[in-house]
Amino acid sequence: MLVRVEAHKFLNRCQYLSIDVIHMFRFTTPQITYEIGGVRVGGQPGENPPVLIGSIFYHRHKVVEDESKGVFNRVEAEGLIRTVEELSDKTKLPFMLDVVGSTPEAIVKFIEFTVGVTKAPILVDTLGSIEVSDVALRYVREVGLVSRVVYNSLTIKSKDDEFRMLRENNVKAAVYLLYTDKVMDMNTRLENLESLLKKGKEFGIEKVLVDTFVIDLPSLSVATRTAIEVKRRYGLPVGCGAHNAISTQRKAFKERFGTDGLRICELTSNLMTIVLGCDFILYGPIESSKDVFPAIYTLYTTYRYLLRRKESTLQL
Repeated sequence: MLVRVEAHKFLNRCQYLSIDVIHMFRFTTPQITYEIGGVRVGGQPGENPPVLIGSIFYHRHKVVEDESKGVFNRVEAEGLIRTVEELSDKTKLPFMLDVVGSTPEAIVKFIEFTVGVTKAPILVDTLGSIEVSDVALRYVREVGLVSRVVYNSLTIKSKDDEFRMLRENNVKAAVYLLYTDKVMDMNTRLENLESLLKKGKEFGIEKVLVDTFVIDLPSLSVATRTAIEVKRRYGLPVGCGAHNAISTQRKAFKERFGTDGLRICELTSNLMTIVLGCDFILYGPIESSKDVFPAIYTLYTTYRYLLRRKESTLQL
């Protein structure tokens, strides 16, 4: 009886979700799906597989020999991308690559190489440098890559010049990062999103991926709660860099749990977002794909079986 009462209370708190006989949960707000470079992202939970996004050429990435000049080991870098492609083929989970570069020279080299190796969409990630972004996006437009590119990212602190830069280069897809100093505040994140949506519409941003902002372990819970609320209110594709929950305190977790324990902690943080219905995940270093793809394949496969069953998915 106690279980039934507590379950009833839980359902009452979840008024923003409609539970039907097919889905674990289903948002009553129409959900938006975008197609970017042949990859679909968004929709009702289970409608499309989650998109897995790994970062390459990030700060201190072992394949990079000179971050400023964009010198890197091409054989090793291609091997990493091929591994992701193979994992995607095996699991049928789509992917994108977050291409990171901190200088104009480096980012162009990194983008040119990546799009030459794979047909997957890419996120252009210049670590907040407007100068680097300007060069990167002009290159993207000049070589005809606009349809495969997502700009990562715009925040509440982004100036009009940054939005204008995207419009001038015809880049219409962007990550809206809900950065806030109030890391445990969901409402501030939602206020930031509202402001970004208004400005983005003004400057022609048509495809929005919402990153609900994770900076440490406590903020992961707020970010996932925000993700649910974003889908409830706006129906937009949503996700986050959940690995930040662990990576920003990597040393402490490694000292406490060891190398294997650290990997498990990072994997768990990534899985949490998918369990709660996120549409994409920035899972961190591309090397983590060997853990992330099989784990999320397991989750998504079992969820798909649940969706096929013509019976209640929640027995109380």
